[in-house]
Amino acid sequence: MLSYRHVIWDWNGTLFDDAWLCVEIINGMLPRYGRPPVTPEQYEAAFEFPVINYYRKIGFDFSANPFEEVATEFMTAYDRRRRECRLRAHARGALDACAAAGMEQSILSAYPQGALEEVVAAFGLRGLFRQLVGLGDHYAGGKLENGKRLIEGLGLPGGEVVLIGDTVHDFEVAQAMGTHCALIPSGHHTRARLEPCGVPVLDSLADVPALVVNRHQPPQSFS
Repeated sequence: MLSYRHVIWDWNGTLFDDAWLCVEIINGMLPRYGRPPVTPEQYEAAFEFPVINYYRKIGFDFSANPFEEVATEFMTAYDRRRRECRLRAHARGALDACAAAGMEQSILSAYPQGALEEVVAAFGLRGLFRQLVGLGDHYAGGKLENGKRLIEGLGLPGGEVVLIGDTVHDFEVAQAMGTHCALIPSGHHTRARLEPCGVPVLDSLADVPALVVNRHQPPQSFS
C-alpha cells in the first residue's frame, strides 16, 4: 500500500478561494481596454499558465498595451482586495489531517514569494509547512522550474510525494517533478478540463484525507 510522506499544495484556488475575485478584477479592467467582460464559465475555459496566454485569449492586444502593464494593473487590484478572500471549505481540516498523520507539507505557488509568505502567515498556517515556494515576480509564468528545485530539495522519491492543485498546470508540474497528483475544481479550471489529466479529481478538500492520509493508491503514478 502506498505511503505518502509529503504533500505539496498549490495555494491560489486550491487552499485559497480567490477565483471569484480574479473574475471581478478582470471584468473591471476589460472595458477600459475595449473588451467585453467574461463570465465565470468563460474565465474557467480561458485561464492557463503562463497567464500571458490567458490574457491573449480574452482579447488583450499586447502591441497596444504591454503585458507587463496589464499584469501589474491586475496584481495591484488583486493585492488591494485579497483580504476579502477566505480559505476554501475544509482547507484547515485537510491540512490538519495531513499534519496529524505525520506528513510534511509545502506550498508551491505562482503567487509572488513575499505575498505568499504574508498571506499564509495571516491565516496562521505557516507552522504547518516545511517550505513556501512562490515566484520572484507577479507575471505568473508558471511553476515548473521551482517545482523541480523543490522536489530535489525534499530529498524524497517522487512516489512518496503528492501534489494537490486545481489546474492542468499543476498536473504538468507534478509530471515534471515525478510525483503523484490530485486535482480539485476551484473556479480556475472546470472538472471537464481536469479529468483528461487521468489523476484523481476530488469533489472538495474534504476528500483529501481519504486519498492522502488513508493512503489509497492513486490510479496514476509518475514515479
